[in-house]
Amino acid sequence: MVLLVPFDGSALSKAALSRAMEFADYRDEAVTALSVIPNDAAYAQERGWLDDTEEFDIEAIADRMREQAESVAPAASFRYEVPEDVSSMASTTTDITRTIREVAHEEGASIVFIGSENAGRVSTPVCSVGSPVSEDPEYDVHIVRHP
Repeated sequence: MVLLVPFDGSALSKAALSRAMEFADYRDEAVTALSVIPNDAAYAQERGWLDDTEEFDIEAIADRMREQAESVAPAASFRYEVPEDVSSMASTTTDITRTIREVAHEEGASIVFIGSENAGRVSTPVCSVGSPVSEDPEYDVHIVRHP
């Protein structure tokens, strides 16, 4: 079993990774930090993964995410995925959510640690992966709302 942490370099994803590492000691489980990187330069710019002058390069972004994850949790493994474009009707958030859920199943995740300011609230924001990821009954979900 593994504790899975969707990781985008934000303060909350770093806090979720840190909490997962603390929890891993208690449960004697491995931790995997997962960066889902859509093939979309505009999305990468919005997330602060690259600036206006940089060329979009998924490998370079993945390397940055790996470095950031290792700075928080050197013992965690790191994985990145590029979501498949399975439907022109699906939003980027839907593609990211689907990818997280697929990886959670592949890795045999017992708990997914999600850093989100708005996951689990009564109203589900369009931009949050927290609610759709938490709907899967195959694993528990730990939502981190404070860095």
